Amino acid sequence: MRAAVLGSPVAHSLSPALHTAAYAELGLAQTWRYDRFDCDEAFLPGFLKGCDDSWAGLSLTMPLKRAALDLADEADRSAQEVGAANTLVFRSGRRHAYNTDVHGIEAALREAGIDRVRSAAVLGGGATAASAVAALRGLEATAAGAITVLARNPARAAGVVAAAERMALPIATAPLERIERYLDVDLVVSTLPAGAADPYAAVVAQSGAALFDVVYSPWPTAIATAVAAMGQPVVSGFAMLLHQAGAQVELMTGVEKAPIEAMRAAGAAELRRRFGDRE
Repeated sequence: MRAAVLGSPVAHSLSPALHTAAYAELGLAQTWRYDRFDCDEAFLPGFLKGCDDSWAGLSLTMPLKRAALDLADEADRSAQEVGAANTLVFRSGRRHAYNTDVHGIEAALREAGIDRVRSAAVLGGGATAASAVAALRGLEATAAGAITVLARNPARAAGVVAAAERMALPIATAPLERIERYLDVDLVVSTLPAGAADPYAAVVAQSGAALFDVVYSPWPTAIATAVAAMGQPVVSGFAMLLHQAGAQVELMTGVEKAPIEAMRAAGAAELRRRFGDRE
């Protein structure tokens, strides 16, 4: 059976290391393979048409998460609410869309001992920010005003606002440049790309909030270093990637529980190979 990660760019993806390690641990290495393909929204429909019965599923990264949902035959509740799918599973000639990012974020936070969040600031307004909002709902951040989404242009966070409305979750939006006004929170979630959160490292560290940064490479980020120096919990995007990949393995292979620790070890080894002791 075949599976792969699609996106553009995708060469940096750790998904092949994680999924391949899972196949080896599950005794599937001889019959399953996992690849990566650079693919944008224009090429996705054609790629999907070429997936025959030998394909079990696909992992989707940017910029394909919303397009994948539109091209699915059906979608789970999480993908529908968030408005984005990071997983397609091929079953009985149909494309089933899932969003395992929500599970990945929630599992990463719980693994770090963050089981309940009363208030949070989410930096960024894209598909991952919408998944973060859904995960925060699972951690009880449901009161009016509990979540504020901070984006460079709040109007571009319309997808996150729409997702929150589908979840009946009251959130606020504000300009990222005014971040210091919105940091009286338990948790800051940065969904910004590598380097984009650096200018806010000091003010976030001084807030006393815990941090979840979706970036995992290079690690630690400037904002993670600053928050850790203040003694506050810091969660890396690697934990999110790990747990969402575990959920994908379960969906695609049908196993009851993915071998998370074997996947963790393989991902960490790949990061060391790429970056040495920095990771």
